[in-house]
Order: sequence, then structure tokens, then C-alpha cells
Amino acid sequence: MTTAPLLWQPDLSARRKPLMSDFLAQARAASGAGVETYADLHAWSVSRPEEFWPLAWDFCGLEGEKGAVPLLADADPMQVRFFPEARLNIAETFLKNADGREAIVFIGEDGRRMVWTRAELKREVEMLAAALRDAGIEAGDHVAGYVPNMPQTVAAMLATASLGAVWSCCAPESGPDVVVDRFGQIAPKLMFAADGYFYNGKTFETRAAIAEVAARVPSVRQIVVWPYAGDAADLPEGMTAYEAFRQADAPVLDCRVMGFRDPLYVMFSSGTTGKPKCIEHSGGGTLLRMLVEQQLHCDLRPGDRMFYYTTCNWMMWNWQVAALASEAVIVLFDGNPMYPGIRRLFDLAEAEMVTHFGISAKYIDASQKRRNRPVDSHDLGALRVVLSTGSPLSPEGFAHVYADWKADVQLASICGGTDILGCFIGGCPLLPVHQGEIQAPVLGLDVATLNDQGEPVEGVAGELVCRNAHPSMPVRFLNDPGNARYRASYFETYPNVWRQGDYTIRTELGGYVVLGRSDATLNPGGVRIGTAEIYRQLDKIGEVADAVVVGQNLDNDVRVVLFVVPAEGAALDDVLTARIKTEIRKNASPRHVPAKIIAVADIPRTKSGKTAELAVRDVVNKHPVRNLSGLANPQALALFADHPELQA
Repeated sequence: MTTAPLLWQPDLSARRKPLMSDFLAQARAASGAGVETYADLHAWSVSRPEEFWPLAWDFCGLEGEKGAVPLLADADPMQVRFFPEARLNIAETFLKNADGREAIVFIGEDGRRMVWTRAELKREVEMLAAALRDAGIEAGDHVAGYVPNMPQTVAAMLATASLGAVWSCCAPESGPDVVVDRFGQIAPKLMFAADGYFYNGKTFETRAAIAEVAARVPSVRQIVVWPYAGDAADLPEGMTAYEAFRQADAPVLDCRVMGFRDPLYVMFSSGTTGKPKCIEHSGGGTLLRMLVEQQLHCDLRPGDRMFYYTTCNWMMWNWQVAALASEAVIVLFDGNPMYPGIRRLFDLAEAEMVTHFGISAKYIDASQKRRNRPVDSHDLGALRVVLSTGSPLSPEGFAHVYADWKADVQLASICGGTDILGCFIGGCPLLPVHQGEIQAPVLGLDVATLNDQGEPVEGVAGELVCRNAHPSMPVRFLNDPGNARYRASYFETYPNVWRQGDYTIRTELGGYVVLGRSDATLNPGGVRIGTAEIYRQLDKIGEVADAVVVGQNLDNDVRVVLFVVPAEGAALDDVLTARIKTEIRKNASPRHVPAKIIAVADIPRTKSGKTAELAVRDVVNKHPVRNLSGLANPQALALFADHPELQA
């Protein structure tokens, strides 16, 4: 595999060295071994977890008592227990040093701006925690949010955590069926909501949807609503106004002491491969892993300003909010990131002096296709790190960031998932960035690419796996007797080795190229092809606005079918079809060239914005789609059903 072009090199001689450098020095002193490079540090973190994780706890500033035992080892990774004697409450780490520094800056699509200091955030949490306690919320109870990405959502989550209760949330654009599929499985006692939201220049009222969800989830005993799109004075019967619910005379926060593994979040799978799984995550394990990723891999420091475009449907909401625990400022945005234009988020980054700018790979692709050049139009002097996830970032996307956004940033493409509320592979401020490659495996995780025989491979495609236990593995799946679904989801392919379901190449540089989901991998003629290898070529063609590629079962083989949405003013004619085939043949291989290229008006996506390849594949192959409620636009599937061009 040819070495990818170098795009960025860290200046390790600079006066302000990355936090990873300080941590490496401490690891060297603690281990007494030759820990000199990132590769050494990673190898030590994997081979000596009983030394690495306690050092990470102390270095990253996790509040609480670790206990004398760092972990209880077991050959079965699902049985490993980290910090079994620890006593803590993660809200104390989030809210430490509650002073007059900014904690949350909120920007709404409608232009409103709201700022809370660390002291104001803590007081908001105290008022909500007292009200939740009086409402009968106890440790282990479930509290839900049907909520926009706003400061009130953060406060509600932290108040829930302070009591030892469990938090789950869905974005308000999710329809009642989607929300009931999720909340109906966890039986929340109380639900927070906002009365509406703004998107694409329009106002959406949600009170009817809130009432329907509550009616269909009978465990909900109280609904607390804050005014965002309207006036809380005229709330329907059965809903309590946020201002009336919280207790202005609440006492100083008294957090319930919890164990390291006690639950904090229930997250939901995308639902494109069946009914959404309810994945329970611990408070201590999740936060420790996020602190390692943010402070060490992203060099996040007190006073830095973290922005990540996300909704409350996506794990990146939880990930961004965790930056508060490092005493950074979180910059929240709720709305359409491209309204009224592609520059909206760069306006935000400039005005709020964002240091860490997170976005999806699809947004970077859109920026490239629109020839967006914030390097010419915006002052991004504060920006140090650009983060990208959600789907594989193309080599052209890497180049676009450095050529057209800012040349001196660390571009950290990251890959992980809701399954671990974190990353397997991601950025490293000690290492260079090469075009198209994720820099390195994350500390503490024994990541590899395996072939079908379970052997580690380099330079060829295989399954992304993790060969050891780590603190943010799920505690359990709800409604899963004997952990049967949990074990089948991750450990069925390779015994005692976590298979993430991503198709990757480990490069000669020690980085990774992600090719797409392995369960959506194409297999024409028995040759495995990652879908991202085709999408990368389409990213170069401005006449293609969107696309999905699937395998159609035909004559005991699989043929590659590409559906494209032509850009405005373009048409899928013979000229464009020939250009698509030429680009794919030239830059991928003849085997990658689709047998069929078909124009469609829309592409179905999940609620978190991912292309629903599996749902399209099921429709094309006349299989039942396993969970329509997981899709943001399920009506788009009709465009693919019994398409005349798919007939043999």
C-alpha cells in the first residue's frame, strides 16, 4: 500500500506541548520501561491496564475514590471489572470548580444566544435535582428527554446523574413511533421536553407529539416542558412548565455516591437492523474513556471551546457534553447546519472562537462540493483541532480541510460507535496526519484488523476488532436475558474478541483506513468491496448530490447497484454515467464499477444522518425492512422497490 501524502506534522518543539506529551512522561516514570513514542505508550496501555487506567484517572481529573483494585481480570472480556471498589458520582467531575467562567454557549438556528457560567450550570442542576427528588426519582430510575440540543438538556442529564438515575434522550424531530420504540423499552418515570424547535427556517410545534409519546409510554408520570418555540403559559393539561418545576430554593448539590460500573446512560442502536437495542452504559467507565479521548487524543484543556454538530439522537451529544468535565466550554447549536448556507457553522466557529470543531464527514464532502473556502472568508485563528465522524472521510475531504479550511489544524477523523460511547481509532497530537488515514488506535484499546481466519493483517481489508476489555464496554443490553443479544452482537464472529462491524485497512504507518460497514460490504464474484471505496470516487463528481450503493442478489452472485441523486441542474445521462464508471474504474478497480447506475430522487437515512444501506439492500432484494422507525425518511424506500431497472 503506497504511503499517503503527509498533510500535517505536529510541532513537538513548541513551548505548549500537547497533554499527551506530559502523560507519556508520567507513563515512562510509572512503568520504568522505555516508553518513548506513541507506539510504546499504546503498547504499554494495552499490556498493563492495571497501571494505565489508574494513571489516566488521576491525570484526567476524575473526581472520586478509585479504590485499591484497578481491575478484576477475566479471560471473557464481558466479565472484566474495572475499579470494582470505586465510589464516585460523575456529576461532581462535570461540575467541579463552579465559578464565573463560561460553561455552555448555545446558538439557536433562529439566532438566539444563551450563555451559562459554570456556577450557573451547577445552580441549574441543583434546582432540577431537588425537583426530581421530590418527584420520586431514585437511583436506577429512568429519566427521558425528548429534547433539542440546549443547555436545559445538559442540566437535566446532570441532575439525573446526581441522583444515580439513568438518562436517555431523543431529538424532537423524531416522530412518536421512533420515540415510543425507544422509551417504551426503558419505562421512564419522567420526561423532559421543549415545546418545539427550529429547522431550515421553519418553526415546528411538538406539544401534540409529546402528549402522544406520554400516552403511549404509560410509565411517564410527569412531563416537564421548557418554552423554546412558543409560550409555556398555555401548556396542555398534564405538562409542567420547566420554570415551575425546578426549585429556586434548592439546597447545595448532594450527589449520590455510585459504583464505577453503575449505569448512567441508555443509548439506542440505529434500528436499521432490527428493533433498536437498549444499550446501558456506566457513568464512571464512560466518562473515564471520554476524558482520555478528549484530553489526550484531542488535547482538550480548561478554557478550550468544543463545538460538535449533533442532535440528541446521536452519541456525539454525550461525547461533546463530556468536555465540561475537562473544564472546557461546550458550544451547542440546534438547527440545520446549512441554513441559510454552508457558512453558518463557520460563522459560529469564528464568533465563538471555537478551538475544537466537530462535524460529519458528509458535511465536509458538502463543503468541498460547494467550493467553500472559509480560509478566505473567516478568521479561524483559535481553531486547533477538526474532528470528523459518522462515516469514512474521503482522502479528498482530508485535502479540502487543509487546503480550504485551515492548514495548521490536527484533523482527527475518528471511528467508534454508540456501542462503546467512544472511539476505537482516532487522532493523536504526537503523530502526523496522512491523507485518508485515521492516525492511530486509542489508548487502552487493543485494536486490530483481522481476516476471516481471525489473523491480524496489514495493508489489506478486514474486520475492525478490539482484543481486550475496556471501561466503556456496555454494562448490558436491557431486556436481554443471559446477555445473549449482547454476546451475539459483538463476540459471535471471533471468540472473546469484539467485532465492531467496520471494514478497515491497517496501514504500514500504523493508522487505519475505514472502508465502510462490513455488514454492508459488497461481495461481487466473492471479492469483498467496502462501499466507501465507491463513495470516495463520487465525492469528486459535483453532478452527484448523494448516493447509495448496495449489492443485489442475482444468479447466485451479487451485482453492484449504484443509486444516485443528481445535483440541481444535472441529470444522469450517458455522459455522467460514463464519467462515474471511469472515475471508479480508474481510482478503485474494474470490480468496483457498478453493474447498474440508477437515478433516484432521495436516499433514505437514519435519524443520525447515516445512509441506510441495509434498508435499501433489503428492499432491492425483496427482504423485509427490519425497522422502518429507525429511518428519518422511510418514504424514500418506495423509490427502490421493484425498480424496473433492477429486473434481471
